Amino acid sequence: MASRVGRRSRNGLRVVAVLYVTALVLVPLGVITWRTVRQGGHAFWSAISSAQAVEAFRLTAIVAGSAVVINIVFGVGVALLLTRYHFPGKRVLSVLIDVPISVSPIVVGLALVLVYGPNNGWFGLPLHNAGVDIIYAVPGMILATTFVALPLVVREVVPVLEDEGFEQEQAARVLGAGAIQRFRRITLPTIKWALAYGVVLSIARSIGEFGAVKVVSGNISGSGQTQTATLLVDERVEQLEPGAYQVSLVLIAVAVIAIIVVSVIRPKENVS
Repeated sequence: MASRVGRRSRNGLRVVAVLYVTALVLVPLGVITWRTVRQGGHAFWSAISSAQAVEAFRLTAIVAGSAVVINIVFGVGVALLLTRYHFPGKRVLSVLIDVPISVSPIVVGLALVLVYGPNNGWFGLPLHNAGVDIIYAVPGMILATTFVALPLVVREVVPVLEDEGFEQEQAARVLGAGAIQRFRRITLPTIKWALAYGVVLSIARSIGEFGAVKVVSGNISGSGQTQTATLLVDERVEQLEPGAYQVSLVLIAVAVIAIIVVSVIRPKENVS
Protein backbone atom coordinates (compact mmCIF):
# COMPACT_ATOMS: atom_id res chain seq x y z
CA MET A 1 0.00 0.00 0.00
CA ALA A 2 2.76 2.42 0.95
CA SER A 3 4.63 1.75 -2.27
CA ARG A 4 1.44 2.33 -4.28
CA VAL A 5 0.87 5.67 -2.57
CA GLY A 6 4.50 6.62 -3.15
CA ARG A 7 4.20 5.73 -6.84
CA ARG A 8 1.06 7.83 -7.20
CA SER A 9 2.80 10.76 -5.50
CA ARG A 10 5.75 10.53 -7.88
CA ASN A 11 3.47 10.34 -10.90
CA GLY A 12 1.48 13.30 -9.63
CA LEU A 13 4.63 15.36 -9.16
CA ARG A 14 5.78 14.42 -12.65
CA VAL A 15 2.50 15.58 -14.14
CA VAL A 16 2.68 18.86 -12.24
CA ALA A 17 6.30 19.41 -13.36
CA VAL A 18 5.46 18.67 -17.01
CA LEU A 19 2.45 21.02 -16.94
CA TYR A 20 4.54 23.72 -15.28
CA VAL A 21 7.33 23.52 -17.86
CA THR A 22 4.80 23.31 -20.69
CA ALA A 23 2.94 26.42 -19.58
CA LEU A 24 6.03 28.53 -18.95
CA VAL A 25 8.44 27.28 -21.63
CA LEU A 26 7.01 25.03 -24.32
CA VAL A 27 3.83 26.96 -25.09
CA PRO A 28 5.54 30.36 -25.61
CA LEU A 29 8.31 28.76 -27.67
CA GLY A 30 5.74 26.84 -29.67
CA VAL A 31 3.76 30.00 -30.44
CA ILE A 32 6.88 31.84 -31.64
CA THR A 33 7.90 28.86 -33.79
CA TRP A 34 4.42 28.47 -35.25
CA ARG A 35 4.08 32.15 -36.15
CA THR A 36 7.53 32.11 -37.73
CA VAL A 37 6.81 28.99 -39.79
CA ARG A 38 3.37 30.28 -40.79
CA GLN A 39 4.91 33.31 -42.48
CA GLY A 40 7.08 31.12 -44.68
CA GLY A 41 10.76 30.69 -45.46
CA HIS A 42 11.02 33.82 -47.59
CA ALA A 43 9.77 36.03 -44.76
CA PHE A 44 12.14 34.31 -42.36
CA TRP A 45 15.17 34.89 -44.56
CA SER A 46 14.19 38.47 -45.34
CA ALA A 47 13.80 39.26 -41.64
CA ILE A 48 17.13 37.84 -40.51
CA SER A 49 19.21 38.90 -43.53
CA SER A 50 18.28 42.58 -43.61
CA ALA A 51 21.12 45.02 -42.98
CA GLN A 52 19.59 46.04 -39.65
CA ALA A 53 19.23 42.44 -38.46
CA VAL A 54 22.73 41.43 -39.58
CA GLU A 55 24.24 44.39 -37.73
CA ALA A 56 22.17 43.57 -34.64
CA PHE A 57 23.33 39.94 -34.70
CA ARG A 58 26.94 41.04 -35.15
CA LEU A 59 26.76 43.39 -32.18
CA THR A 60 25.00 40.74 -30.09
CA ALA A 61 27.83 38.30 -30.83
CA ILE A 62 30.45 40.88 -29.84
CA VAL A 63 28.73 41.88 -26.60
CA ALA A 64 27.73 38.36 -25.56
CA GLY A 65 31.09 36.86 -26.55
CA SER A 66 33.03 39.48 -24.62
CA ALA A 67 30.81 39.06 -21.55
CA VAL A 68 31.18 35.27 -21.62
CA VAL A 69 34.98 35.44 -21.90
CA ILE A 70 35.17 37.91 -19.00
CA ASN A 71 32.89 35.75 -16.87
CA ILE A 72 34.92 32.62 -17.65
CA VAL A 73 38.17 34.22 -16.52
CA PHE A 74 36.84 35.92 -13.43
CA GLY A 75 34.25 33.23 -12.68
CA VAL A 76 36.86 30.49 -12.45
CA GLY A 77 39.15 32.80 -10.49
CA VAL A 78 36.45 33.69 -7.96
CA ALA A 79 35.40 30.04 -7.66
CA LEU A 80 38.98 29.05 -6.83
CA LEU A 81 39.22 31.92 -4.36
CA LEU A 82 36.03 30.86 -2.57
CA THR A 83 36.91 27.16 -2.39
CA ARG A 84 40.67 27.16 -1.89
CA TYR A 85 41.35 30.07 0.44
CA HIS A 86 40.11 31.50 3.72
CA PHE A 87 40.09 35.27 4.10
CA PRO A 88 38.10 38.02 5.85
CA GLY A 89 34.95 38.89 3.94
CA LYS A 90 34.67 35.54 2.19
CA ARG A 91 30.97 35.19 3.01
CA VAL A 92 30.33 38.76 1.91
CA LEU A 93 31.98 38.05 -1.44
CA SER A 94 29.88 34.91 -1.85
CA VAL A 95 26.72 36.91 -1.21
CA LEU A 96 27.76 39.69 -3.59
CA ILE A 97 28.21 37.14 -6.38
CA ASP A 98 24.46 36.46 -6.24
CA VAL A 99 23.43 40.14 -6.32
CA PRO A 100 22.86 40.17 -10.11
CA ILE A 101 20.20 37.48 -9.70
CA SER A 102 18.19 39.55 -7.22
CA VAL A 103 18.64 43.01 -8.74
CA SER A 104 16.50 44.14 -11.67
CA PRO A 105 18.51 44.60 -14.89
CA ILE A 106 16.92 48.05 -15.26
CA VAL A 107 18.47 49.02 -11.91
CA VAL A 108 21.81 47.68 -13.11
CA GLY A 109 21.63 49.83 -16.21
CA LEU A 110 20.69 52.90 -14.18
CA ALA A 111 23.57 52.30 -11.76
CA LEU A 112 26.03 52.06 -14.66
CA VAL A 113 24.69 55.32 -16.09
CA LEU A 114 25.14 57.05 -12.72
CA VAL A 115 28.72 55.81 -12.46
CA TYR A 116 29.90 56.02 -16.09
CA GLY A 117 27.48 58.53 -17.64
CA PRO A 118 29.28 61.13 -19.79
CA ASN A 119 27.54 64.06 -18.09
CA ASN A 120 27.06 63.41 -14.37
CA GLY A 121 28.74 60.03 -13.84
CA TRP A 122 31.43 59.63 -11.21
CA PHE A 123 33.96 58.37 -13.75
CA GLY A 124 32.10 59.13 -16.96
CA LEU A 125 33.18 62.73 -17.50
CA PRO A 126 36.93 62.12 -17.02
CA LEU A 127 36.74 59.08 -19.28
CA HIS A 128 34.76 61.05 -21.88
CA ASN A 129 37.33 63.84 -21.81
CA ALA A 130 40.01 61.20 -22.35
CA GLY A 131 38.14 59.94 -25.42
CA VAL A 132 36.68 56.81 -23.79
CA ASP A 133 32.88 56.47 -23.85
CA ILE A 134 31.24 53.79 -21.74
CA ILE A 135 27.55 54.65 -21.72
CA TYR A 136 25.72 54.67 -25.08
CA ALA A 137 28.61 52.66 -26.47
CA VAL A 138 29.68 49.03 -26.74
CA PRO A 139 31.82 49.00 -23.55
CA GLY A 140 28.79 49.91 -21.44
CA MET A 141 26.75 47.16 -23.08
CA ILE A 142 29.49 44.65 -22.32
CA LEU A 143 29.65 45.81 -18.69
CA ALA A 144 25.89 45.48 -18.28
CA THR A 145 25.79 42.02 -19.88
CA THR A 146 28.77 40.82 -17.86
CA PHE A 147 27.09 41.94 -14.64
CA VAL A 148 23.78 40.14 -15.24
CA ALA A 149 25.57 36.89 -16.21
CA LEU A 150 28.16 37.12 -13.42
CA PRO A 151 26.96 34.32 -11.08
CA LEU A 152 26.38 31.64 -13.72
CA VAL A 153 29.93 30.33 -14.14
CA VAL A 154 30.80 30.73 -10.46
CA ARG A 155 27.76 28.82 -9.20
CA GLU A 156 28.40 25.94 -11.61
CA VAL A 157 32.10 25.57 -10.76
CA VAL A 158 32.07 26.10 -6.97
CA PRO A 159 30.12 22.90 -6.04
CA VAL A 160 32.43 20.75 -8.18
CA LEU A 161 35.55 22.21 -6.57
CA GLU A 162 34.07 21.71 -3.10
CA ASP A 163 33.18 18.07 -3.82
CA GLU A 164 36.58 17.24 -5.29
CA GLY A 165 38.58 18.88 -2.51
CA PHE A 166 42.16 19.98 -3.05
CA GLU A 167 44.20 16.95 -1.96
CA GLN A 168 45.34 16.26 -5.54
CA GLU A 169 46.43 19.86 -5.99
CA GLN A 170 48.36 19.77 -2.72
CA ALA A 171 50.06 16.53 -3.74
CA ALA A 172 51.03 18.02 -7.10
CA ARG A 173 52.38 21.09 -5.35
CA VAL A 174 54.53 18.93 -3.06
CA LEU A 175 55.87 17.13 -6.12
CA GLY A 176 56.97 20.44 -7.60
CA ALA A 177 54.17 21.28 -10.03
CA GLY A 178 53.68 24.99 -10.61
CA ALA A 179 50.39 26.84 -10.38
CA ILE A 180 49.79 26.74 -14.14
CA GLN A 181 50.59 23.02 -14.30
CA ARG A 182 48.24 22.27 -11.41
CA PHE A 183 45.45 24.24 -13.01
CA ARG A 184 45.92 22.73 -16.47
CA ARG A 185 46.37 19.10 -15.42
CA ILE A 186 44.20 18.83 -12.30
CA THR A 187 41.78 21.72 -11.79
CA LEU A 188 40.66 22.24 -15.38
CA PRO A 189 39.86 18.56 -16.10
CA THR A 190 37.90 18.49 -12.84
CA ILE A 191 35.74 21.50 -13.62
CA LYS A 192 35.53 21.29 -17.42
CA TRP A 193 31.94 20.06 -17.65
CA ALA A 194 30.70 22.39 -14.92
CA LEU A 195 32.50 25.18 -16.74
CA ALA A 196 30.90 24.11 -20.03
CA TYR A 197 27.42 24.35 -18.52
CA GLY A 198 28.28 27.69 -16.97
CA VAL A 199 29.40 28.94 -20.38
CA VAL A 200 26.17 27.72 -21.98
CA LEU A 201 24.08 29.48 -19.35
CA SER A 202 26.17 32.62 -19.77
CA ILE A 203 25.68 32.54 -23.54
CA ALA A 204 21.93 32.14 -23.20
CA ARG A 205 21.72 34.89 -20.58
CA SER A 206 23.99 37.24 -22.51
CA ILE A 207 22.33 37.00 -25.92
CA GLY A 208 18.92 37.42 -24.30
CA GLU A 209 19.73 40.39 -22.06
CA PHE A 210 17.39 43.30 -22.63
CA GLY A 211 16.72 45.64 -19.70
CA ALA A 212 20.22 46.68 -18.65
CA VAL A 213 21.47 46.83 -22.23
CA LYS A 214 18.56 49.02 -23.30
CA VAL A 215 19.34 51.55 -20.56
CA VAL A 216 23.06 51.86 -21.30
CA SER A 217 22.98 51.48 -25.09
CA GLY A 218 20.59 54.15 -26.32
CA ASN A 219 19.22 51.54 -28.78
CA ILE A 220 20.65 53.22 -31.88
CA SER A 221 20.30 51.14 -35.05
CA GLY A 222 22.76 51.16 -37.91
CA SER A 223 26.31 50.15 -38.65
CA GLY A 224 28.61 50.62 -35.69
CA GLN A 225 25.75 51.63 -33.41
CA THR A 226 24.19 50.08 -30.29
CA GLN A 227 21.18 47.96 -31.22
CA THR A 228 21.41 44.29 -30.28
CA ALA A 229 19.08 41.56 -31.52
CA THR A 230 16.84 41.74 -28.44
CA LEU A 231 16.51 45.50 -28.85
CA LEU A 232 15.68 44.96 -32.52
CA VAL A 233 12.89 42.57 -31.52
CA ASP A 234 11.53 45.16 -29.10
CA GLU A 235 11.63 47.88 -31.76
CA ARG A 236 9.82 45.74 -34.34
CA VAL A 237 7.14 44.74 -31.84
CA GLU A 238 6.54 48.33 -30.71
CA GLN A 239 6.40 49.66 -34.27
CA LEU A 240 4.35 46.70 -35.51
CA GLU A 241 7.02 45.87 -38.07
CA PRO A 242 7.50 42.32 -39.40
CA GLY A 243 10.47 40.21 -38.38
CA ALA A 244 10.22 40.11 -34.59
CA TYR A 245 9.32 36.40 -34.46
CA GLN A 246 12.06 35.43 -36.88
CA VAL A 247 14.83 37.23 -34.98
CA SER A 248 13.50 35.80 -31.70
CA LEU A 249 13.60 32.29 -33.12
CA VAL A 250 17.26 32.70 -34.09
CA LEU A 251 18.15 33.74 -30.52
CA ILE A 252 16.18 30.81 -29.11
CA ALA A 253 17.85 28.40 -31.53
CA VAL A 254 21.35 29.53 -30.53
CA ALA A 255 20.65 28.93 -26.84
CA VAL A 256 18.96 25.56 -27.44
CA ILE A 257 21.73 24.34 -29.77
CA ALA A 258 24.39 25.27 -27.21
CA ILE A 259 22.59 23.26 -24.52
CA ILE A 260 22.12 20.27 -26.82
CA VAL A 261 25.77 20.26 -27.94
CA VAL A 262 27.07 20.21 -24.37
CA SER A 263 24.57 17.49 -23.39
CA VAL A 264 25.58 15.32 -26.34
CA ILE A 265 29.36 15.59 -25.99
CA ARG A 266 29.38 15.19 -22.21
CA PRO A 267 30.48 11.65 -21.25
CA LYS A 268 27.60 9.50 -20.07
CA GLU A 269 29.39 8.37 -16.93
CA ASN A 270 29.59 12.00 -15.73
CA VAL A 271 25.88 12.60 -16.01
CA SER A 272 24.29 12.53 -12.60
